[in-house]
Amino acid sequence: MSKDTPSSGQDQFANKAQAWSARFSEPVSDLVKRYTASVNFDQRLAAVDIQGSLAHADMLASIGIISQQDYSDIQRGMAQILQEIEQGAFEWSIDLEDVHLNIEKRLVELIGDAGKRLHTGRSRNDQVATDIRLWLRAEIDTSIDLLRQLRRNLAELALQHADTIIPGFTHLQVAQPVTFGHHLLAYAEMFERDAQRLADCRKRVNRLPLGAAALAGTSYPIDRDRVAKSLGFDGVCRNSLDAVSDRDFAIEFCAAAALIMTHISRLSEELVLWMSPRVGFIDLADRFCTGSSIMPQKKNPDVPELARGKTGRVNGHLIALLTLMKGQPLAYHKDNQEDKEGLFDSADTIRDTLTIFVDMVSGIRVKPEAMRAAALQGFATATDLADYLVKKGVPFRDAHETVAHAVRTCEEKGCDLADLPLEDLRAFHASIESDVFDVLTLEGSVAARNHIGGTAPERVRLEAQRVLDETSAVN
Repeated sequence: MSKDTPSSGQDQFANKAQAWSARFSEPVSDLVKRYTASVNFDQRLAAVDIQGSLAHADMLASIGIISQQDYSDIQRGMAQILQEIEQGAFEWSIDLEDVHLNIEKRLVELIGDAGKRLHTGRSRNDQVATDIRLWLRAEIDTSIDLLRQLRRNLAELALQHADTIIPGFTHLQVAQPVTFGHHLLAYAEMFERDAQRLADCRKRVNRLPLGAAALAGTSYPIDRDRVAKSLGFDGVCRNSLDAVSDRDFAIEFCAAAALIMTHISRLSEELVLWMSPRVGFIDLADRFCTGSSIMPQKKNPDVPELARGKTGRVNGHLIALLTLMKGQPLAYHKDNQEDKEGLFDSADTIRDTLTIFVDMVSGIRVKPEAMRAAALQGFATATDLADYLVKKGVPFRDAHETVAHAVRTCEEKGCDLADLPLEDLRAFHASIESDVFDVLTLEGSVAARNHIGGTAPERVRLEAQRVLDETSAVN
C-alpha cells in the first residue's frame, strides 16, 4: 500500500478532536470527557501499547499493507515517544480519552501519514485487550518470583528453628506441640500453591487478541501467528468476539491475588498475635513497625495489620470485576473500561505486599523460651499419653477417657501431666510404666511425628531443604 492510500477511517487529530468525531454534530461536554476518559490510569500501559503497536506494524509491513519506510518511521517515532514518556516529558490529554489515542496523536505529529496507517487492521478493542495481557503477564512473572523468594526465606527461618517448640492451636486453644519450623513451612506450602495458580493463570493470559479488530476480525490478510510469536504469546485467541469482550483471564488473576492476600492475612494475624507482649513469641524489625503519638512505649506491627486490611480491598476488586462482566452480552462494551483500576490495584497490592514480606520474614527475631513456656501450658502432650496407652493395647476411646480424667486431676493440682509421679499416673491405668515420661516431654512428642507432613525436627529439616532446593534457581 502506498503512502497516499487512506488510513482505515481515522481522521486527523486536528484541534485535539477524537478519532471518531466526524460522525457527531456536537462536541462531548467536559464532564462527559472526564467521566469517560481512562488516560489518567491506563497511561501505565504505554510501554506495552508501544510494544504491541510495533509488532503490529512489523506484521503489516511483512504482508505489504504498509511500506518498509512507513515501518521504519513508526519505529523511530515510537522510540521517541517511549523516551518522552520515560522522561516525564510526554503531554497526556484527557481530550484523547485513552493511552492509545494519545500515543497515536503524538506519532502522527512526529512522522505524519505513516502514523495514521498504523491502526490499519486493528481496533482499540483488540488493542487494549492485548495491552492488558502483555502488562498482566509481566506482573504475574514478578509475583511468582516474589512468592519464590518468600518461600525461600520462610524455609531458611524454618531450618533455623526445626527444633524450636511452639504450641499448636485449634480454636486458639493449646492442642499439641509442634516445631516453629513446621509452622512456618505451612505458609511455604500455601504460597507454593499460590505460585502454581498464577503460573496456570498465565497460560490463559498468554493468548493474543490482536487481529480480532472491533469484534469480527479484519478483511486484511493479517498474520496473527507472526504477531503472537513476536510478542511472546503462546498462541492466538481463536474467536474474535471472545477475544475482545471477555476478561475472565483478569478475573482469574484477581481470584489468585485474593487467595495470596488471604494467606498473607492469615500470616499477618499470627505475626500480630505473636508480637503482642501477652504472647511474646517474636519481634519484628523496627523498620516494619511504628510508634504511638501519645504512648512512647508502643511498637505497633503496622505492616501486618495493614496487609490484613488490604486483603479486603483485593477481595473487593475480584467481586467488582465479576459483577462488571456478568451482565454484558457479546461483544465489547464501555463497561470494560472499568476492568483496569481494580486489576491494576490488585497487582500493585500483591507486588508491594510480597516485596515487604520477603524482607520482613527474614528479619523476624524468634523467642524460643517464650514459645516453649507456652507449649507447657494446656496439657499439649495429652494426645501423646492416649497414643501411649493405645500402643499398650488399650482401645483409643478408652485411652481418651482415661487421659481426660488425668487432665482433670492435673487441673485440680495445678500441674502438668509430666509432673505427676508414676504412681499417680498408674492410678489412671495399670498399663502405664516408667517409659511414659518419654512421650510426655515436648521433645518426645514432636520427635514421634516423623513422617511426611509431620512436625518432627528431622522431617522439618528435610522439608525446609526441599523448599530451598526448589527455590534456589531464579526463574
